Amino acid sequence: MFRRVKKADALQGTLDLLVLKTLQGGAQHGYGIASHIATLSDDALRVEEGSLYPALHRMEQAGWIAAEWSVTENNRRARVYKLTRNGQKRLDEEMDKWTRLTAGVRKVLRVP
Repeated sequence: MFRRVKKADALQGTLDLLVLKTLQGGAQHGYGIASHIATLSDDALRVEEGSLYPALHRMEQAGWIAAEWSVTENNRRARVYKLTRNGQKRLDEEMDKWTRLTAGVRKVLRVP
């Protein structure tokens, strides 16, 4: 019997992975994170504000990222997020899980 997986849980886990991976490259504000993900995915992945900011808040509460107020290039105040040591550890775990998951999917699809 298959266990039903909530759509939000799968998306949330993927969003965490994408955000943490983005912040591995350096500190970013929310718009920069969303833009980075959209650009690297050729706009296949779009992170909406309604998903991104609650996720950032949750990850900050978990200690995976840290945030501070800063002034952007456009002279506007914005929260800038950076990866913490615990966040790097979490990223490594999520990358391992993603690798195992995609390998399993490839096997099922019989893609070399």
